[in-house]
Amino acid sequence: MTVKPLPGKRGKKSRRVRLEDIAAACGVSLSTASRALAGEKGVRPEIRQQVLEAAKIANYVIPTAVAGQKVILAASSAAMLDYVRNQFTLYVLDGLKERAQALALEIITRPIADKTEELTLLKEAKDDPEIAGLLFLTVDDEALLAATRDFEKPVVLLNGDDPFMRLSSVTPCNRSSARLAADHLMGLGHQRILFLMRPGRRTIERRYEGWRDALLHRGLPLDPDLVVPVDDWLPELATQAIVSRIEKRGLDFTAVLAAGDSLAVGAMLGIQQMGYNVPRDVSVMGMDDLPQAAFLNPPLTTMHIPMREIGSAALDLLRDSLSNLPFPPRRLELACHLVERSSTGPARV
Repeated sequence: MTVKPLPGKRGKKSRRVRLEDIAAACGVSLSTASRALAGEKGVRPEIRQQVLEAAKIANYVIPTAVAGQKVILAASSAAMLDYVRNQFTLYVLDGLKERAQALALEIITRPIADKTEELTLLKEAKDDPEIAGLLFLTVDDEALLAATRDFEKPVVLLNGDDPFMRLSSVTPCNRSSARLAADHLMGLGHQRILFLMRPGRRTIERRYEGWRDALLHRGLPLDPDLVVPVDDWLPELATQAIVSRIEKRGLDFTAVLAAGDSLAVGAMLGIQQMGYNVPRDVSVMGMDDLPQAAFLNPPLTTMHIPMREIGSAALDLLRDSLSNLPFPPRRLELACHLVERSSTGPARV
């Protein structure tokens, strides 16, 4: 294979060589050039060598190969152990595992239960030369985030964010997703839309903000009584909350937007227990698009969250941080989309 000349003219200042230029010079796709430079599997040795030589000639900064390195996945104990409440985590881990295999990275999992364990883990990772970086899954801890300020190894947050942008992070775009969900319900004529949530995590607060944005945009009153908090993600708690509200106030709403599919399941059960029909009397919508959502009665309208892609993208951010490229911390938000099924319909008149 002949390597074509790279951009730039003699006697003039050459523009900065990009990865696209390396790929074009070698006659390969952009993804092949990227995998060759990153040391990933699936690239023929002769092509890898040509791409590396072209990058060297062009003085292109080659990202550090990550194959064989170790990364610690530090996850909250609840996320790792409680499968009933945290199916979301299982799919994030599945995407993380698949990407780690492609990059030939070794993932070492460490459940963490409290702040002391988090800080101890940081110290151990800092002192261990075999650890290249850390991933923190569903951890909202300001003390931990502050402790990483002078940490010498890269840290990426999965399904969480650093409000001060000291760390890179990957989340679904929770705010816009909830906004799209509420807009869908309003397009069906609903104005009294309950927002069912478990307060506490920043990611869930973003979903609340999206619901609020939709109401304010339509000029609808932001009634505090429309927010229904529950203490956990268990469907039975959502059922209790909905039943209690209907018993006390009657059916003063026409739709429910739940911050997670498990709460939406509980909301549907509560509405049905009180003798009402979903969606004829009340529309119910979730957020997650877990597999069982399609098999509920009625099947659940929900927002699809790219759970597997969160894990995959987090490893790519970590790989970038391990390279010689001067990337600042980045907050990567992945787009979500509506999955319309049978649990939503026009508002009752």
